Amino acid sequence: MISKTPQNSLTILTDLVLPGETNPLDNLFGGELLARMDRASSIAARRHCKRIVVTATVNHVAFTKAVPVGSVLTIEAKVSRAFRSSMEIFVDVWIEDRESGEKTKVNEGIYTFVAVDETGTPVKVPQLIPETDLEKQRYEGALRRKQLSLVLSKKMKPSDATELKALFA
Repeated sequence: MISKTPQNSLTILTDLVLPGETNPLDNLFGGELLARMDRASSIAARRHCKRIVVTATVNHVAFTKAVPVGSVLTIEAKVSRAFRSSMEIFVDVWIEDRESGEKTKVNEGIYTFVAVDETGTPVKVPQLIPETDLEKQRYEGALRRKQLSLVLSKKMKPSDATELKALFA
């Protein structure tokens, strides 16, 4: 199986925030944003492994700034690390200033997808080779995030979480 780079999975979705997608403050509903992030992440995961993918977890979402009605919203997703059958996808969300076109980051999230065959059985995915400094940083952090998730779900003993233990050594 041929290894891939994060760039191979890059997915960019750009859309307009419409009035029917907003709350009483005229800002995009959080659930609507999560759905868009999930779709972009799904496409990125599928591009990486060329298989059916299913959402396993939404590991982290940070709503740092409201997204007002009428905003041009851009969601960028790409694989940050591949494991045996799962892939961590890092998602960045931006809005454009209407006059200057300058982009402001308003949200980010980390999703995990699992590649499956037609019967829903997990299948192996290609490994990932990070290239940029940011990709390398996200790649290295992915194993710690995975171990933390496994420890919290009691699927891994804390004593076996070597990457997490190294943070405190």
